[in-house]
Amino acid sequence: MNHKSQVEALLRSIETGEHGPAAVINPDKYIQHNLGVADGLAGFGAVLAQLPPGSARARTVRVFEDGDFVFAHTEYDFFGPKIGFDVFRFEDGKIVEHWDNLQTTAAPNPSQHTMIDGATELGDLDRTDAHRALVASFVDDVLVHGRLDRLANYFDGDSYVQHNPGIADGLSGLATALEQMAAKGITMRYTRVHRVLAEGNFVLVMSEGEYGGVATAFYDLFRVEGGKIAEHWDTIEPIPARESWKNPNGKF
Repeated sequence: MNHKSQVEALLRSIETGEHGPAAVINPDKYIQHNLGVADGLAGFGAVLAQLPPGSARARTVRVFEDGDFVFAHTEYDFFGPKIGFDVFRFEDGKIVEHWDNLQTTAAPNPSQHTMIDGATELGDLDRTDAHRALVASFVDDVLVHGRLDRLANYFDGDSYVQHNPGIADGLSGLATALEQMAAKGITMRYTRVHRVLAEGNFVLVMSEGEYGGVATAFYDLFRVEGGKIAEHWDTIEPIPARESWKNPNGKF
């Protein structure tokens, strides 16, 4: 079984309760970055044990691989409905590290897209590095440094499918949302990009910053088409205060 299939089986086991898929986790080394979960395989098991019997759901819609990393986009019912990105690092055939970013599932956005629907087909495997560079440049230019004058360089006009629950399609939808946030005094600031993972035409960016003055983790998934950003999904999760962490590893 390849790494993607192993991750899909592991995530599915959250719903089915199967124990076999968890064998892919290294029992002696499992570094956990979900700050509400203790380190190690025991920490993962303790969270599952807290779930009401039969309550969990896990439907992975997209899964990609970049070297030792597998990243998945999943629709959960896990202590309530959520959309999540999970990132796993493999070492010697076993999972040794996990990051995630979860957001409560929201209603469809103004363009009637959900947080999880949209394109799933992987392509352009020979252009993975070019797509990674394009998206990394966009995030640095526009989201980190606020160079809005460069925004149009990364898109094919207004042809842009948006899955953020509060924003409509196109650059016009993005501009409207930013104006509305500014009018309400809500700031969104990206301060540091931690990792950019890619396979083919899909690129995931793991970043931190502030949203409404609160320390926040941003996970953004982009689909590239024809050398331009064509589609976007994200999850936005507050980073809890240090004193509440259940492991010492940090969000990133």
